Amino acid sequence: MIAIKKILSTATLISVVLFSGCELDKFPLNGPTTGTFPATEEEATMGLYGAYKGLTLLDAASTPIWHVMDNITDIGYARPGNNYTSPITSSLTTDNALAIKPWEAHYKTIARCHSVLDNLENIKVEMPEDSYYQLDAELRVIRAYCYSQLIELYGDVPLVLHALGLNDTNLPRTAKMEIQQWIIDEMTAVADRLPIAQTQYGNVRVGRVAAYMLKARVALYSGQYTVAAEAAAKALELAEGVYELTAFDASLDYCNKTHAEGEPACSNIFGYAGYQSSKEWIWVAEYNQTISGNTHNQGYYMASRLGKGASYWGPTQNLIDSFQAIDGLPIDESPLYDPANPFVNRDPRLDMYCARPHARLMGIQYEPNASFAKVNNYWPVIAGQSNTPAVVNNTDATNAYRSFSGYLWRKHTDNADYAINSASGVSDLNVGIFRYAELLLIYAEAKIEANDIDESVYEAINKIRSRAHMPPIASNLSQSQLRTALRYERKIELCNDGLRWYDIRRWNLAPQIMNGYLYLNRSANTWTKDVLVDIDENYSPIYNHGKASQYFNTQELVYRENKDELWPIPQAERDANKSLTQNPGY
Repeated sequence: MIAIKKILSTATLISVVLFSGCELDKFPLNGPTTGTFPATEEEATMGLYGAYKGLTLLDAASTPIWHVMDNITDIGYARPGNNYTSPITSSLTTDNALAIKPWEAHYKTIARCHSVLDNLENIKVEMPEDSYYQLDAELRVIRAYCYSQLIELYGDVPLVLHALGLNDTNLPRTAKMEIQQWIIDEMTAVADRLPIAQTQYGNVRVGRVAAYMLKARVALYSGQYTVAAEAAAKALELAEGVYELTAFDASLDYCNKTHAEGEPACSNIFGYAGYQSSKEWIWVAEYNQTISGNTHNQGYYMASRLGKGASYWGPTQNLIDSFQAIDGLPIDESPLYDPANPFVNRDPRLDMYCARPHARLMGIQYEPNASFAKVNNYWPVIAGQSNTPAVVNNTDATNAYRSFSGYLWRKHTDNADYAINSASGVSDLNVGIFRYAELLLIYAEAKIEANDIDESVYEAINKIRSRAHMPPIASNLSQSQLRTALRYERKIELCNDGLRWYDIRRWNLAPQIMNGYLYLNRSANTWTKDVLVDIDENYSPIYNHGKASQYFNTQELVYRENKDELWPIPQAERDANKSLTQNPGY
């Protein structure tokens, strides 16, 4: 593991530790705060870092929430169980831990923001004006981001803009549309008070680009496409010379090949090295082993059994079949696709972002099929101890808790975590909140949906495809054809970034694709071409269920309209706040 990868000074780290352990952290959600904090600029900065730390507290199965959400959609699957099977079978309850955590964590972070914002003006005269307005703006961006997450998950929620007193117990819900507009207006008000970027802090602290990107994302999600396009264009303009796509490293050459050739890796973007040097990250959630409670165990939960992991999360067959062939055509149309040899001639991102049979993962041959009793362990070769790999028993095919989908995520893992993976392991691999690739796709989608289509739309999409060594999209496409191209890129480029849950709801695709079946090739069976009927205009594979179920395991999906668009309001919150109504269907 990279020994020095964190950006906060020792003094700052101490401040964060002190703040995270102080009494402010022990008050109820949005509860009363001291009337004297912050008394100095230093204390205000401590409070700011405490708010940033708050963003890292939301996890599930010791995995930061960003890398959980796609595994309750059509593209990812979790080990079956109440917390992760119930969201995809319309079985969430008001006391489900997964549904409760975001409400608690985001309102706690909002309370941390208020603990500083409520009294910040009292020390304004003691601070340089620029410092005052920047600190105020950063806190308001964090707060707005938390609300942007709350409204997508729960719909209408209480919009609280100050710390609450002991008597403020009955708060009604504020309409989602009103909060969306409030976020857009907040970012308009504060964005230009921020420096363009804060790369000196590893982009842990937000800059102007991040504020405009938040505005663009919320405007896009609310259907304000012109506003979204303008905000995204502003963010892209400001980002010039600061942020850009990071090229995949030379391991891209191992895509579409077997474990014997080498291991694809995208850690120069999504691993320790990426968070240290990639210009793709616009806003980052920082984890640090020197701060109490500021680690996760994502590496263990994502890794294979032979990678000393739990194989807890993994892509579905539905996602695997969504990757185009290398000629840019869907696999149901491309002459390059061979179902008997399905992992060749494919969009290289299949191998860069996912681990599939016959590939190398975390230094070890990955084979979920039981016919592979032994597999190669390449660590002796990697370490320079041998010219040939070791041969080990293949627990990725025999362990009862091997991957339930037959695939694993490579994206957001780092082989350095192999050394620390265990049930009690800790990792401080950072997590990205905003990425330049998403900004490009926000801009392209907003322009497409506004029917304001020009060459810049093609340029935004093709930058991402070019990085993956994929051919550009065809020119002179219609609006609907561009929409298809855009939705392909969001599905593929942003997989396991935690955005798919929101996308399929705002596009009104969830009633279609979250009813029916997920296909899971847990035994890594080979299959025939007739399992696949079509790849539709949203790049969703359509299966012949009778044929597909001969080769794949299945998970039945249930999505009830006017219910599963949102999660339930936690019952404990309704017990404490009698003004909170429940979402439909719960």
